[in-house]
Amino acid sequence: MTLAVEYQSDILVIGSGAAGLTLALHLAEKSSVILLSKGPLAEGSTFYAQGGIASVFDEDDTIESHVDDTLIAGAGLCDKAVVTYTAENAKASMQWLINCGVDFDKEETTGDQSKAPYHLTREGGHSHRRILHSADATGKAVQTTLQQRALNHPNIQVLERYNAIDLITSKKLGRPGNRVLGAYVWNRNQERVETVTAKFVALATGGSSKVYQYTSNPDIASGDGIAMAWRAGCRVANMEFNQFHPTCLYHAEAKNFLLTEALRGEGAYLRRPDGTRFMPEFDERAELAPRDVVARAIDYEMKRLGSDCVYLDISHKPADFIIKHFPTIYKRCLALGIDITKSPIPAVPAAHYTCGGVMTDLHGQTDLNGLYAVGEVAYTGLHGANRLASNSLLECLVFARAASQDIESQLQKIKMPTNVPVWDESKVSNSDEEVVIAHNWHELRLFMWDYVGIVRTDKRLERALRRCMMLQQEIQEYYSNFRVSNNLLELRNLVQVAELIIRCAMERKESRGLHYNLDYPKQLDDPQPTILQPTT
Repeated sequence: MTLAVEYQSDILVIGSGAAGLTLALHLAEKSSVILLSKGPLAEGSTFYAQGGIASVFDEDDTIESHVDDTLIAGAGLCDKAVVTYTAENAKASMQWLINCGVDFDKEETTGDQSKAPYHLTREGGHSHRRILHSADATGKAVQTTLQQRALNHPNIQVLERYNAIDLITSKKLGRPGNRVLGAYVWNRNQERVETVTAKFVALATGGSSKVYQYTSNPDIASGDGIAMAWRAGCRVANMEFNQFHPTCLYHAEAKNFLLTEALRGEGAYLRRPDGTRFMPEFDERAELAPRDVVARAIDYEMKRLGSDCVYLDISHKPADFIIKHFPTIYKRCLALGIDITKSPIPAVPAAHYTCGGVMTDLHGQTDLNGLYAVGEVAYTGLHGANRLASNSLLECLVFARAASQDIESQLQKIKMPTNVPVWDESKVSNSDEEVVIAHNWHELRLFMWDYVGIVRTDKRLERALRRCMMLQQEIQEYYSNFRVSNNLLELRNLVQVAELIIRCAMERKESRGLHYNLDYPKQLDDPQPTILQPTT
């Protein structure tokens, strides 16, 4: 019989990217923290983020301008109070990162480099240069700095290669009230289910772009936190707004490689296969238009021309400028035989960011007592119908700080959960049909791409929902009869998230931001967030 393994901590943080690490580090000063990482500690979207983090550092820029740019990109669906709160707290959050040791690029000066102002770049949708960055690998600088601090912190216990399966709640256990008590987790190293109890649980699991066939995200982006929160009774909102990054490298050997927004911010052009530019025909901001506009333009041109890709061209800029500002992209492309100082880069859109998620307040608190959601997993009201470039890592930092303060204020009032039952595997067996998971995985991602992608119709959404419900039934039956595995857990969550995306898309009878439905091409006069409420 397998030994029951149980952990206990003040706070369980599920996810090890910028949101999870920031929250853990803030809380660990006064409490014990277990940090759960689904794969290796660095294997999340944060590590691969190239562009940067938006914050007002330039004296010619203003918080009001940052707010306005965010509201414009959000296409009428942002919560202005949340946007203002984020912009106002951006600089303090960035200063915390700098104090932690993240090395952002500075302007070249002839004097003391330590006193030089930061080099601020500009990205699509921004009216000023306000993006702090570390060359074109900002996420890597943030991730490696914060994870080293977490690994060295005596109050943080890191559990690597652990999947969260489901949240444990008092309601599920038939106890009074409804509060989160911890989570059942799958130890991938030992292939067994273990139990973590905690006073508070925070979801920092990232987004769900793996639900699509083509994505810029790492493999772990399977919507786990959104699905777990939904199953625990939390509302979700705006799941129809999936941001498709306009430019991912199109190459057989370049899986998930993103071509940062900053390329266009620094003057790169989008070209058809014949070399002509097309963005000026779609938007007066041309290549600096928001991502939804650019992605739809690329999608339109590819379908119109029957081409496999378009081309992103920065070769008209000086070679030393390109190599200095985009060393990661330069090296990666060069390894594939593309010299970006001389040639354009083949590019295609790919699913990139989940703008909706688990509903929270300004402190990251969800509908379930004691459960918080921070970062891409959450719907705060910041992003609206489209995320402004470089607001994503900023959201992680600002709301992790806010959540930590809210949790700290309650920590002494909450007792540690007791008598939580361990996972029961007595009625399941090992699977001998892994092909079912592989087949369903492929089918899900393909119909989501074809029917719920950049451009949608009512008929496509109806087809997608029918297929989704069939898959859900198959997967639930499989889940009930066989022992869990990494692929089964991710597929179970992805199918749940797919249903939420489809249902939100079906409820929105207009085209706005990232949601474009050919049957409803116009915008409504009074748009509202799409909110789904669990029935159980």
